[in-house]
Amino acid sequence: MLSTKILLAEDVQMIRGALVALLELEPDFEVVASVDRGDVIVKTALETRPDVAVIDIDLPGMDGLTAAAALRERLPSCRALILTSLGRPGTLRRAMAAHVCGFLLKDAPPEQLARSVRAVAQGQRVIDPQLAMSAWDAPANPLSPRELEVLRQAAHGAAVTEIAASLYLSKGTVQNYLTAIVTKLNARNRVDAIRIAEDAGWIP
Repeated sequence: MLSTKILLAEDVQMIRGALVALLELEPDFEVVASVDRGDVIVKTALETRPDVAVIDIDLPGMDGLTAAAALRERLPSCRALILTSLGRPGTLRRAMAAHVCGFLLKDAPPEQLARSVRAVAQGQRVIDPQLAMSAWDAPANPLSPRELEVLRQAAHGAAVTEIAASLYLSKGTVQNYLTAIVTKLNARNRVDAIRIAEDAGWIP
């Protein structure tokens, strides 16, 4: 029997160890690598050539969706299955935009994880039904890509001057973006806008 080679990316050591043990209980699975950071996924995958990368969405260094998109570009033969603890509809939309092959809640039964890995390895797309329904009912993201980037940096604690420098904008332009974001989201202020966007899954 040919084994499905798996790369696992999860930053919490106990959960990572449990997932490796769980996957290796399956006779047709082989975990060829496990990592705790998003920014080493592509390098490790190029070295180990997995068939499926099981990636936690919240990783240090680089978030799981960004890593999955980079992996698809550098090693298209490896299919990504994203794990998340929060079923945010906007996150599912981002996952679909990144062309991941699977999206599963972490509290899914173990047998569902194994079935999902097999399905993804065979070229199928797997989406948790609960997540799919929530994405269907959710409002569309009203923010432009540039507004999302400004808000993402603000959410990570960057000051207006830092955002302006990193995006090659004037401070006034960044302030205008932030004002437009608050208005579009019907938020009370910048902090409320960040909360709304994070709850919707529009920013990691």
